[in-house]
Amino acid sequence: MTVLNSRPASTLAAVAVGALMLGLGACATASASAPVVENAAGQVAPGRDDLTAFPAATADQARYVIRLPERANEDDFKVELIVGRTQMVDCNLHSLGGAIETRTAQGWGYDYFVVSKLDQGVSTLMGCPDSTLKEAFVRGGGAPTLIRYNSRLPVVVYAPHDVEVRYRVWSAGPEEHAPR
Repeated sequence: MTVLNSRPASTLAAVAVGALMLGLGACATASASAPVVENAAGQVAPGRDDLTAFPAATADQARYVIRLPERANEDDFKVELIVGRTQMVDCNLHSLGGAIETRTAQGWGYDYFVVSKLDQGVSTLMGCPDSTLKEAFVRGGGAPTLIRYNSRLPVVVYAPHDVEVRYRVWSAGPEEHAPR
């Protein structure tokens, strides 16, 4: 058993979270089945789990439902939500404005995520050697959104119809000892 010095619990928790985040350097792209997209009426392929805890999508939104596979030690994993659009871009770096907001299903306490409309965004202004355009996924939503890995509940994301929702699963490396 390792004995820790007499630091406050909040400091130890912050160190543990920091160590976990540093260990998230090696990520794995999720290979789970594609998310289920539902229409405004909440229709989904038959045989799926009941989603009555979550509100139906509005007419201008799609509801993405990500079901994560069960894993041993789920506390060692995080899910990164990635939103954006596939569009034509030049050689510059592009990003879209917008945000991912966390909301709670009333009466249930389950979190779900709502993507605001992604605006035109920004890009670097480098001079491109040629004026060719290529199709690429352009991220939006601001800072990365890392959420707890939980295979018992679906990850539910509401986004405008022109927005793509992607995700990655991050895994923690082995614990490291901090020098004194």
